[in-house]
Amino acid sequence: MADNSSIEWTEATWNPVTGCSKVSAGCRNCYAERLALRLQAMGNSRYRNGFKVTLHPDLLNLPGRWREPRMVFVNSMSDLFHEQVPFEFILRVFDTMRACPQHTFQVLTKRSTRLRALSGELPWPPNVWMGVTVENAAVLHRIEDLRVVPAAIRFLSCEPLLGPLDGLSLDGIDWVIVGGESGPGARPMKIEWVRSIFRQCRNAKVAFFFKQWGGVRKDLTGRELCGRTYDEMPRKPVSTKPEEQFELVPT
Repeated sequence: MADNSSIEWTEATWNPVTGCSKVSAGCRNCYAERLALRLQAMGNSRYRNGFKVTLHPDLLNLPGRWREPRMVFVNSMSDLFHEQVPFEFILRVFDTMRACPQHTFQVLTKRSTRLRALSGELPWPPNVWMGVTVENAAVLHRIEDLRVVPAAIRFLSCEPLLGPLDGLSLDGIDWVIVGGESGPGARPMKIEWVRSIFRQCRNAKVAFFFKQWGGVRKDLTGRELCGRTYDEMPRKPVSTKPEEQFELVPT
């Protein structure tokens, strides 16, 4: 559990659950699985089960010990809505988030069907942002599931972006993160895919965050898009004119 995170769009990570299983194409080269197995080999007790789903109830109250407000990515090493995570445990995670209004919690899932099914039974305080991973057109249905969730902020993580996402429906979506796959076996991301998502975000007045180009060495490929970085965070628009809020990427 990290007080500080190297993930560009958050500040800290909190993992009351570790471990997961693959559900779609974006999972093939899972960074969390690689890291979990490495930590297991190093003797880290949190990963004694490797990448099998493991609950850590002793970490449920960890955010309450952090005095300074921060942006917290929930379960960077798992998926809170995994079918092996009991609803009662998910509810305890939400209770902690509700009890820590000083923090902003970012929850991300690939299991949007379960998210949708449980969303009406969960409390949704304004400091909880809910997102789904959309890596290619085969999983666009996750956006429809997310749209009905009563979260204050709804976001998409298009990482690893594995194909074009033209014709995105961004109604009810506040934020889109885009990034290429990184690490061993990284699959390439085309610039035209990124530009298309960017234009759609501009047209819909949705905040756009470009995380990385990825590759085996993401430190070498960087995170600039057309000569600049995009670190936009979700916010309610103050103008009805997109050009007054954002700057367009040059073509």
